[in-house]
Amino acid sequence: MAHVLMPLPRRDFDPTEAAIPWRVLTEQGHRVSFATPDARAARADDIMITGRGLDPWSPVPLLGHLKLIGLLLRADARARDAYRSMSRSKAFRTPFAWSGLDAANFDGLVLCGGHRARGMREYLESEKLQSLVAAFFAADKPVGAICHGVLLAARSRRADGRSVLAGRRTTALTWRQERTASALAHVGRFWDRNYYRTYVESAGQPAGHMSVQHEVTRSLDSPDDFFDVPSQAQDRFRKTGGLHRDSADDPRPAFVVRDGNYVSARWPGDSHAFSVAFAEALRRVRA
Repeated sequence: MAHVLMPLPRRDFDPTEAAIPWRVLTEQGHRVSFATPDARAARADDIMITGRGLDPWSPVPLLGHLKLIGLLLRADARARDAYRSMSRSKAFRTPFAWSGLDAANFDGLVLCGGHRARGMREYLESEKLQSLVAAFFAADKPVGAICHGVLLAARSRRADGRSVLAGRRTTALTWRQERTASALAHVGRFWDRNYYRTYVESAGQPAGHMSVQHEVTRSLDSPDDFFDVPSQAQDRFRKTGGLHRDSADDPRPAFVVRDGNYVSARWPGDSHAFSVAFAEALRRVRA
């Protein structure tokens, strides 16, 4: 049994990207521990659980319970069920504090994502977590990063000052995905149009400069080391259309990149395949 660490922000992490890996790993007999800034249980982004807050009428009493865009973008039933179970677990309710973490005490690391700036920036900008991530890479222990979790990895520096992803192949939330979700928010959540943009461009910066894909790509040795779904890929529409999410029984919508003990994925729709690939990395190391 491996001991896997999943650090989380105080709030606003993506429920799917945390709960599906937790479920897959625990069902395989692994131990998953959590860590937060203050050793208190974290809270996921409630909009991604309920779906309320993504439609123009969301603030309206009674009418706000009706969902259209919210049904499309929130966590699906499998993820919501996994999140309920995870949030009741002892490990989730009694996390470690970020300040006391040591990579030597764990066999692997999972970096989930989330996009809501109010909670995720603390996680993405934490020097403590960046040092921790670097220690896992230095020890060549399995690291799995999905969506904005890849951005935390990209910001983590080796002893030579370069990103731990320099020389690695990776994927992450793509600019096309981020731009599409942001466009929906501009309509459905018009009072908070940048809900899907954790970081936005400053004056003079080109569109997408502060997107996950573009920042991660700037940390790599070559832009060619950032991977998206190939144009000739089988089931390309399922993988890129934004309407399909993978499941334990159907990996076709997923896109996952493996590079040694490092596993990366794009968004919640890749979560099952991502979790299975990370579990396989654990198995190889422990074999």
